[in-house]
Amino acid sequence: MNSLPLSLLPDTATIGDKGQLIIGGCDTLELAEQFGTPLFVYDEVHLRARCREAVAAFGVGVNFATKAFLCTAMARLAAEEGCNLDVSTGGEYHVARAAGVPADRLVLHGNNKSTAELRTAMSEGIGRIIIDSFDEIDRIEALVAEGLPVPRALIRVTPGVEAHTHEFVRTGQDDSKFGFGLASGQADAAVLRATASPAIDLVGLHAHIGSQVFDAEFFEMAIEVMAPFLQKHQLPEFSVGGGLGVAYVAGEESASITEWGEVVRAACVAAGITAHVTAEPGRALVAQAAITLYSVGTIKEIPDIRTYVSVDGGMSDNPRPVLYGSGYEAFLPRDVAADRDRVVTVVGKHCESGDILVRDALVPADLAVGDILATPVTGAYGHSMGSNYNKVTRPAVVFVADGKARLVVRRETLDDLLLLEVD
Repeated sequence: MNSLPLSLLPDTATIGDKGQLIIGGCDTLELAEQFGTPLFVYDEVHLRARCREAVAAFGVGVNFATKAFLCTAMARLAAEEGCNLDVSTGGEYHVARAAGVPADRLVLHGNNKSTAELRTAMSEGIGRIIIDSFDEIDRIEALVAEGLPVPRALIRVTPGVEAHTHEFVRTGQDDSKFGFGLASGQADAAVLRATASPAIDLVGLHAHIGSQVFDAEFFEMAIEVMAPFLQKHQLPEFSVGGGLGVAYVAGEESASITEWGEVVRAACVAAGITAHVTAEPGRALVAQAAITLYSVGTIKEIPDIRTYVSVDGGMSDNPRPVLYGSGYEAFLPRDVAADRDRVVTVVGKHCESGDILVRDALVPADLAVGDILATPVTGAYGHSMGSNYNKVTRPAVVFVADGKARLVVRRETLDDLLLLEVD
């Protein structure tokens, strides 16, 4: 049997009396009919549970990495469940503030923070700034000289640990656009400069080794490498960043947030680290919480070569397969437990041969034009990395819970595509 691994579905997913997929008490086929496709469907219970798990694992100061998935509804939900929010641009900051999240519960990241971004964050009382460069220190000092309040800050350190993940999402190696190198001595120079500066209240150190990291050994390695540096400077806070891997396809396994927290805490104790340890989970909170629903529009069989199944979305709502070669599963929510014994390539509607969602997708033999097809584990880096390529309108986002669906991001209209035009 090649049925879909149910472990990839959101927490509240069940199979209805007709074999159909139910999430949050809502029939996904009815959601597709009501809201149209493509459609992101998020299990609100799942989102809340993962946020609470992160708070329990890391305590006060755990930060949801909003780059994974951000809209005002998600910002409010994460804050309600005790998470602070990690934002890395003025845009993410603006959305979080529009959601009503206080500035002192935001942490500002980014390798090229502009003076304008820093000015807004500092003037509103940002909780923490993760300092990423000497130029940034210059900008902070200039703003404080203008009369802005002194911000609390952490120095981002690149520890020289290369996690086994895609090269585009490795961030802890020496050759990185992020942070200050530990081996080169830049991290030490940055801490000394920030400590001496009256414009910075330096409260800690930060390290992030990459994204989609399955092996906890790499976090242990980073902590072991960082330990002497932390002990030397005796700062009260230490963030291990994020990057916990998530299972996307059959056969993959990932640690839970709780297990990740236990590994990190044990490694810190073993290394003699006494600072308050926190983290920045993003993907781990939201990825498995959602599925994407598509409508099948064309099935093209090329004898002895391949069968293409074209859906009404593609790289505009999920660019990860194009960017990273990421794998996904596919299934029909009308018959979740069906044997998937037909191999097809699920593609989007964009003018690119590389517009592939699932290269070798297993689907039921009776897949037909007009079917609703779903891909699970699309809660991270789909909505947030989406685009209007080919002027395709971006999908709606719904949260489901207790048998009710609420629209949290409406579908773009064709007229929305003209909003920025100046003629």
